[in-house]
Amino acid sequence: MDIFRFAMEKEKFSEEYYRDLARRTHHAGLRNILTMLADEEAKHYRMVEQMKTGTADTLTDTPILAHAREMFEKMKRSAEKFDFHISEADLYRKAVEIERKSKDFYIEKAEEAKNPAQERIFRRLADEENKHQLLMENFVSFVSRPETYLEDAEFYHFDDYVGGEF
Repeated sequence: MDIFRFAMEKEKFSEEYYRDLARRTHHAGLRNILTMLADEEAKHYRMVEQMKTGTADTLTDTPILAHAREMFEKMKRSAEKFDFHISEADLYRKAVEIERKSKDFYIEKAEEAKNPAQERIFRRLADEENKHQLLMENFVSFVSRPETYLEDAEFYHFDDYVGGEF
């Protein structure tokens, strides 16, 4: 099995999934966050593609959690009424699972890597997927209870996330 091709397919699938979710939501803030996630997955695809050709050396950390927090803050200030359907929450739960599997895949590949540069990149990709998983878990919480989520100080736990390599 070509791990690079497999990883690229996973990233492409995730990108398309987030773009589809962005098209489905009627909420501009959530659409922006989902579009950011799709763009992140496209970056991961390019990084894995570069690893395959031997031209990759680093993956930069992304500020997606900070941007997501800003979007949630804007939604809180807007006092918009949110009404979500169960199917929307289920779609976000599926995204949580996709991110968890991607994170686990990259951790496994990092442990198998013989090239130290590739190991670092796989660990960085795992870290990025962990951030996406955290963000999607927050999406599930938000669509499950939007009024209390935006009022509850717990959504500030993005600050508690310490991005570190696995």
